[in-house]
Amino acid sequence: MSHTRILLCFGLVSAMFAQDSSTVAPPSLFPQSPLSFKSIRFSGLIDTYADYNPDHPASGFNALRNFDVRSNSFQLNMARIMIESDPAPVGFKLDLGFGRAMDYLNFQDKANGFNAMRDIPQAYVSFKPKNGKGLQLDFGKFYTSAGAEPTETHLNWNYTRSLLFTNGPYYHFGLRSAMPLNKYLTVGFQLVNGWNNVRDNNGGKTMGFTTALTVGKMTLTENYYTGPEQNNTNKGWRNFSDTVLLYTFNTKSSAYLNFDYGTQRFAASRGSNDWLGFAAAYRYQISKKFAFSPRVEYYYDKDGFITGTAQKIKAVTLTGEYKLSDLFFSRLEYCSDFSNQPFFERGALPNSYTRQPSFLIGLVALLGVKR
Repeated sequence: MSHTRILLCFGLVSAMFAQDSSTVAPPSLFPQSPLSFKSIRFSGLIDTYADYNPDHPASGFNALRNFDVRSNSFQLNMARIMIESDPAPVGFKLDLGFGRAMDYLNFQDKANGFNAMRDIPQAYVSFKPKNGKGLQLDFGKFYTSAGAEPTETHLNWNYTRSLLFTNGPYYHFGLRSAMPLNKYLTVGFQLVNGWNNVRDNNGGKTMGFTTALTVGKMTLTENYYTGPEQNNTNKGWRNFSDTVLLYTFNTKSSAYLNFDYGTQRFAASRGSNDWLGFAAAYRYQISKKFAFSPRVEYYYDKDGFITGTAQKIKAVTLTGEYKLSDLFFSRLEYCSDFSNQPFFERGALPNSYTRQPSFLIGLVALLGVKR
């Protein structure tokens, strides 16, 4: 489509939304839309980084990483445009995303031969009835409730994500609900196709149970997902528990603890593959422009189900942030992963080293996004 046609289409749509209320319109078979052009918000971001791995892996990849997976290169992690409207009582959210992050978010769908929604990380319709006492229902593709770290970099304390984020669910497709029981406790239920798949890989469905308790400066969340996740069978369920404790000490400092435990039951016999992980992070706002955020992790892949090798992994991350302006911020980060097995690549030698260091500089530009 030419630029002229795009502008004409955009102008026509804008004119339709901008019609005066006095304009005479023919009778409609459908009720008037609860949405208006004024209620729709637009925002976006551009997230880029440069990575350096002194071990120079010949494959060009950092192991056990997701968004910073490419070593010794400049990368566009994510460019995103978000269009949304709060439910009153109907709303929606549509994210359009581009960059390397889309490859890793949608790896499971791509492996199953479905890549049509690669560039749409989120797309769902929301319904919040006026007399529903805060109940909200969403249907479509949405980010998972599990984990301490959101998908977008600007919502995190570190540039890179923890091993718990990397190896947990990224998104789901289906129905989710959230209901505040009182001013402290919110509960929710989800019925989705599974982990990281729009197209279901079997005939079953995964259930998610979510809770969030906020008391004073502390927020405790618990998310539990259970259901069949293996291809072409409803046997061998996967059970996954995610717990996050966030504590805000004051306006300058916060900390969180994140614990995951998962088990994948065998489909044809008794037994299971098990894994667990722990992460702790702290953020200190030194000044309006500078912040510092260390993170430590421990991950035990007991049977090698997650990483391909039965191993125990430790990781340390040190992140310094500098706010260039209201629209731009940068992060300088050092990460080091340690395994009890020779898992990491050094030069042209795969599985030859127990440690993986990396250095990273990230630059993020925001448009209409609050931090």
